[in-house]
Order: sequence, then structure tokens, then C-alpha cells
Amino acid sequence: MAEVMDGTKKRGETEPPNWILQHPVMKELEVGDSTQLHAAFLVFMDLTEVRQWTKVTYAESPELQLVLLEAKEKDGGPVQTVLPLPVHRSLSHRSIRHLLDRGFPLLLCAVASDSTLVYQRMTDGLVTPEPPVGLFHDAGRRQKQRRRKQ
Repeated sequence: MAEVMDGTKKRGETEPPNWILQHPVMKELEVGDSTQLHAAFLVFMDLTEVRQWTKVTYAESPELQLVLLEAKEKDGGPVQTVLPLPVHRSLSHRSIRHLLDRGFPLLLCAVASDSTLVYQRMTDGLVTPEPPVGLFHDAGRRQKQRRRKQ
């Protein structure tokens, strides 16, 4: 038994290797921050397995000590840079500027300790949001019309 009943390890026992770091793509990365690697792996799996993005590859930013992902949301679509970032890590304006200057659209993915992923599109300046789509767009006007009839 590797653990004693109270959860402590016996002397001489080694920890099992981190299985995420054994992934073929993860072995190639040389970033010292294991939480950054873990966040990158979770986002990689989300993009490839859940969202079905294509051509998802890792790219390193040695000057910022960050792992970046580059991917296409759809075949034929533009390459997007995804920055997986553990929630406890902060970014400076200089870091964000450096990432935006790469020329690709940037998605920031905040990775919580419970593996929750929250994506936020980062832009260079203000961007007009897309108009709402669906039935809820006219819901307020329809309710006013019903009140008038009553």
C-alpha cells in the first residue's frame, strides 16, 4: 500500500508520474510552471474533444513563460490564439499587448482549480457586439402588445 491510512506516504515511496505530462504533445513543452501546463492540457482537450476545433497545436511564449494554443474553430477559418491561464495568475498590459501583436485573434481561457473553463475574446480596441438572435429579441414588445389588448 502506497499510503498509510491518514493519507501520508511511506518513506521511500515515490509519487506516480503526472499522467498529463506523459501526453505526447505535453512532453515537447518546456515551461516550468506545472499549473500552466495543466491548464493548457485542459483547454487542449476541451477544444479538440468537446468543441471539435481543428489543427490545435501548442506554441510557447518563452518571454512570457506561457503556453499558447493555436487552432481553427472551423476548417478554412482563421487561426486563433488561445491563452490558457490559471485563475491565480495575472497578466500585465505589456503581456497582453505582446500577445495581441502576434496578429491572430486572441481567446483568453481562465482555468479554475475545479477545471471550469471560461473563454473571453480579447481585442485590440472596442468591438461592436453581435445583435441578439432568437425569439427573446422581440419578447418585450410582444408582452407590451398583450397588455394593451387586455
